[in-house]
Amino acid sequence: MNEPLSADDSDQSLSPSGWTTGTHATITGQVQGVSFRAAAKAEADDLGLIGWVRNTSSGGVELLIGGAGPAVDSLLRWAEHGPESAEVTGLDEREATAEELESLPDSGFEIRR
Repeated sequence: MNEPLSADDSDQSLSPSGWTTGTHATITGQVQGVSFRAAAKAEADDLGLIGWVRNTSSGGVELLIGGAGPAVDSLLRWAEHGPESAEVTGLDEREATAEELESLPDSGFEIRR
């Protein structure tokens, strides 16, 4: 797995978690009951990202992602359509707050309930 960048590795400022980018995203549509979370975890693991994915009470899926900017962007592009059985109708993303970044796991990508 990729290690967080140090200040010597990048011109970008680091987040509190040590990663260069932290993003929170909410995905809407037919995204529950279609293995969206498991597929998102697999994609995130392949990209070397940290974070978590969980269902929301409103029927969507929520992602908190930490990692290098290009890898985060790649996961967000994937989430725009999700796994084959999903029907994504929207993806709202924003920069993660400092508090959210502090809640990221030290390593790996988790499915939360």
